[in-house]
Amino acid sequence: MSNISALTTAQIAALSTAQIRALSTANIAALRTDQIAALTTEQVSVLTTASIALLNTTQLAAFQTEDIAALTSSQIQAIQSSRISALTTAQIAAIETADLAALKTSQIAALATQQIAALTTSQMGGLTTAQVRAVTTQGVAALTTAQVAAMETQDVAAFTSTQIGVLSTAQSTALTTNQIVGLTTQQVANLGTANVAALTTAQVAAFESRDAAALTSVQARALTTAGVAALTSSSVAALTTAAVANLSTQQVAAIESGDVAALTTGQVRALQTQQVAALTTAQVAAFETRDLAALKTDQVVALTTSQVAAIVTSSVSALTSSAIAALTTQQAAALTTAQVVALTTG
Repeated sequence: MSNISALTTAQIAALSTAQIRALSTANIAALRTDQIAALTTEQVSVLTTASIALLNTTQLAAFQTEDIAALTSSQIQAIQSSRISALTTAQIAAIETADLAALKTSQIAALATQQIAALTTSQMGGLTTAQVRAVTTQGVAALTTAQVAAMETQDVAAFTSTQIGVLSTAQSTALTTNQIVGLTTQQVANLGTANVAALTTAQVAAFESRDAAALTSVQARALTTAGVAALTSSSVAALTTAAVANLSTQQVAAIESGDVAALTTGQVRALQTQQVAALTTAQVAAFETRDLAALKTDQVVALTTSQVAAIVTSSVSALTSSAIAALTTQQAAALTTAQVVALTTG
C-alpha cells in the first residue's frame, strides 16, 4: 500500500490483522505517530520484528501503553538499542516482566535513568544477572529503594564494584539481609564509608566473617557504635588487626563482652593504649587467658584501676612477668586479695 500515510486513524484501526501482517516494512515505517497510536493491541501483536526494527523514536513513543504490554519478547528485542530510550516511562513500566527479562544487554545499557527508575519492582526482580551488570552507573544511582529491595539476591551479587560504589546511603540501607549475605567481599570493600555508617544493625549482623574481614580500616571506623555492637562473634574475630587498631574508643567500648572473648591474640595486641583504657570492666573480665598473656607491657600500664580489679582471678596469672613488673603503684593497690594470691602462686 503506497499511500498508507493518507489513511485516517479510523481507517488504520479498521484494518484486519491479516492486512496489517501484509503491510511491507516500508509501509510500517511510513506510519504517522497518530496512526501508530490508533493501532489496536491485536494489530500490534502481528507486527513483524523487521517492521519494529525500522520504527523511529517518535513512532515508538506513540504506542499506547496497552500496545506495549501486548508486544512479545521477540518484538521487544527488535527495538533498536539506539532508539529504546525514546520509550516513555509509562511505556517502560507497561512492558511485561518476562518480556523485559528478554531484552538484550545492549538495550538495557541504553535505557535512560528515568526509564530505569520507572521499572516496577516486579520488573526489577525479573532482571537477569547479565542485565543487572549492563545497567549504567547513572541507572544504578537512579534506582528507588523499593527497586533495590526487590532485586534478587544473585542480581545484587552481580553488581560490579563500580555499580556498588555509586549506591546512595538510602539505597544501601534498603538492601535486605539476604542481599547483604549475598554480597561478595569485593563488593563489601567497595562500599562507601557513608554507606557503611548508614547500615542498620540488622544488616551489620547479617555480615558473614568474610565480609567483616573485607572491611578496610576506614570502613570499620565508619561503623556506628550500634553497628559495632551488632557484629557477631565470628565477624569481630575476622576484623583485620588494622581495622581493630583504627576503631574509635567509643567503638571499642561498644563491642559486646561475649564478642571480646572472640578476639584473637593478634587483635588484642593491635589495640592502641587509649583503646585499652576505654574497655569496660565487663569487657576486661571477658578476656580469655590467652588474650591477657598477649597484652603488651604498655597496654597493661594503660589499664585503669577498675579494669585491673576486673581481671578474672583465674586468668590474672597469665600476665607476663614484665607486665606484672610494670604495674603502677595504683594498679597494684587495685588488685584484689584473690588476684594477689593467684599472682604469687601462679
